[in-house]
Amino acid sequence: QVQLVESGGRLVQAGGSLRLSCAASGRAVSTYAMGWFRQAPGKEREFVAAFRRTNGYTYYTDSVKGRFTISRDSAKNTVFLQMNSLKPEDTAVYYCAARNSMTAMTYDYWGQGTQVTVSS
Repeated sequence: QVQLVESGGRLVQAGGSLRLSCAASGRAVSTYAMGWFRQAPGKEREFVAAFRRTNGYTYYTDSVKGRFTISRDSAKNTVFLQMNSLKPEDTAVYYCAARNSMTAMTYDYWGQGTQVTVSS
């Protein structure tokens, strides 16, 4: 089993920045197999950022391109989500997820989530 623990969420004003962290423990998992999702109140969970299965390049949902950056520290089994120029519509619970391998299709492991609230 893989355990994922997110941290870094809090209340921030619009235009501000936050950095979320997700630490993986338990069975070994590649940090390339980890990604970020979010779920806003009353909405379905949506993809935010991850590393491509084929080459490890980063990719993002359109609404966060140019503002969010996913990165990783393989030595610490941790991935990060740097969020800049935050908007009220970024308010959501942010979840870290992991696949069994870099090339796997589905995310099988999920963290408990961390709340990000952006005030206008």
